[in-house]
Amino acid sequence: MTPPSLGLYLHIPFCLQRCDFCAFYLEILRDGRAETFVQSLVHEIELSAQQHVAANRPVQSVYFGGGTPTVLAATQLTAILSEIRTHFALTTDCEITVESHPSTISEQGLVQLLQAGVTRMSFGAESMEDGDLTRIGRPGAVRETVTAVTLARAAGFTNINLDLMYGLPGQSLESWQQTLAHCLALAPTHLSCYALTVEEDTRLASNIQRRRSPAPDEGLQIEMDEAAQRMLGNAGYVRYEVSNYAKPEYACRHNLLYWTNGEYLGLGPSAQSYLDGTRFGNIANLAAYDASLAANRLPVEDRTRLSEEEQLRDAVIFGLRLIQGIPTHRLLQHASNYGHAAITAQLLAQQLIEEDGTRSRLSARGRLQADTIAEQLY
Repeated sequence: MTPPSLGLYLHIPFCLQRCDFCAFYLEILRDGRAETFVQSLVHEIELSAQQHVAANRPVQSVYFGGGTPTVLAATQLTAILSEIRTHFALTTDCEITVESHPSTISEQGLVQLLQAGVTRMSFGAESMEDGDLTRIGRPGAVRETVTAVTLARAAGFTNINLDLMYGLPGQSLESWQQTLAHCLALAPTHLSCYALTVEEDTRLASNIQRRRSPAPDEGLQIEMDEAAQRMLGNAGYVRYEVSNYAKPEYACRHNLLYWTNGEYLGLGPSAQSYLDGTRFGNIANLAAYDASLAANRLPVEDRTRLSEEEQLRDAVIFGLRLIQGIPTHRLLQHASNYGHAAITAQLLAQQLIEEDGTRSRLSARGRLQADTIAEQLY
């Protein structure tokens, strides 16, 4: 019997600067840090292959996330990928994604990534209006996104994603629709549309508290969400998850692992893993990460073995993010296990979760509150 496949996630922790909305663990890139990190990551790949049964399972997806992976040189990224191929068995149709800020790539770098086997580029556009980018402290300009997509296609990439955000400070429904139209003109195979959420301890949160920036308007975000579904649906994109649209056959296989309770191994500082019913995570500190691997130790900081009830809980919480939702009996079973019957009934009464007799899914309002609903059901 063939063992089930899994995904590999590689967290590249560097950015050139932190955007106002960002709460992810990252480090500002400085001279010398990248090379030390790459050496550490290569060693972690080797140790993980020796110590995890995952090394014997087929890998269906590899995802370079961040941070901004392409602040590393293309040769560094391809060296990491080569190390992965040495220690893990990638399927012949393995999806290999690299996230990128459009300003950090070049035609030569894209060609090198494609030749190394990268199959999918994901560009953080965020908006196609320069004013929006300025108001969220996101460096770069719209023309860089256009150039990045053009160069990627010229290099030979056929699977291209654009990340967008809506409900940005000062963004109107009309400007959001213009952003979508501009993206459609670029003809990506995949679009991720994220409602802006305000994370604690970010510059955006501080700006809102000091009334330098308006808080997101939930009503407007619902209108924007509906506009995206209508415009992208009319253009042939299928919405398959709260924030994700794809042309047929181009849904992101790696992210589907998370939402279908599949298994994955995370590498790099702060990366999270889920293997054999156990969740574990790496330390979110680059210096400590490097030190642990220099001492020949995997940099795992916490490890939790999940019971069957906890595994069902996670399957329910993640599965609700899928547009197809989950079987209603699984939602009710989870509610029974955790004494969440009243909470679940309230979410249904508030029409944050919709139920059609056999399946349950988040409503339009529920999709905007997906993280809050997840916390309530945890």
